[in-house]
Amino acid sequence: MELDASLPPVNFSDVPAIARAAEALGFSALWSTETLHDPFLPGAMVAEHTQRISFGTAVAIAFARSPTTLAHTAWDLAQASNGRFILGLGTQVKAHIERRFGMPWPESVVGKLREQIGAIHALWNCWQNGAQLNFRGEYYRLSLMSPFFNPGRIQNPEIPIYIAGVNTGLARLAGEMADGFLVHPFHSSRYLEEVLVPAFRQGQEKAGRSPSALKVSATVFVVTTPEEDAFVRAQIAFYASTPSYRAVMALHGWEAEAEKLSGLAARGQWGEMASVIHDEILDAFAVVCPVDELPGRLASRYGGMVDRLGLYLPFVPGQRDDFWRALVAVL
Repeated sequence: MELDASLPPVNFSDVPAIARAAEALGFSALWSTETLHDPFLPGAMVAEHTQRISFGTAVAIAFARSPTTLAHTAWDLAQASNGRFILGLGTQVKAHIERRFGMPWPESVVGKLREQIGAIHALWNCWQNGAQLNFRGEYYRLSLMSPFFNPGRIQNPEIPIYIAGVNTGLARLAGEMADGFLVHPFHSSRYLEEVLVPAFRQGQEKAGRSPSALKVSATVFVVTTPEEDAFVRAQIAFYASTPSYRAVMALHGWEAEAEKLSGLAARGQWGEMASVIHDEILDAFAVVCPVDELPGRLASRYGGMVDRLGLYLPFVPGQRDDFWRALVAVL
């Protein structure tokens, strides 16, 4: 199991120092998010200022971009880093796609993402192998690639594509055609084992793929201090209030709590939501223990189920370096 780090929400100019520190501490990968900044721009700095560490987007919002722009950006970052880039894609939810990005929401989320990944691979095949570009689907039709726009071959064209999700549709799609699945922080080990893993297997069986073809990467809530306790309860409450994530709560019989959280969120009563997350919910969705027990508890809960592990904590050099070193040593 590899231990990954996440970039904090910092200015672009701070990325080189963070990337060098993450590599020195022994992290396997450094992920950037699409929250305050573009998720791809930090990758150029990571590629330039490190030698070993992988890096990727966790996630870039797929439906806010065309497959061609995604293919070009990933191609360039893979070339610049000698194959260390991972393209992590997420769908987001309807309100954000329509009202934050001004883009259309598809009738089929799984169908559009399947096409988008297929179109990206068609573009890469065209550039690397000279194949004619002729991708035709419901959402995308690509048939024009003149030499002026063709970036040509690169040394490391096998760029991994990870997709993120909560529900079984995207988990099955990951098993069918992705290289990795980014498990949403709002999960329990039971949900991962009983819902997501069987969905991966269904997709793999459909496509005739081996289980080893899919790498599972989980981001995990941890609570080792009172401050983390308050923060994690608030984050779990926020995610649990999302109607499209309701299946996670339902597996544990907490539909009533989820409904209450949705009502509080609709009324803008954000400060009251954390109190709904009682200790049983917290223990299901977070690893709660003293800090010295954390490496062993993480290994016990996730060993054998995930290939990559990251904490729902940004990596800040100079803050808790011994904490991170201990996790790297065990995981």
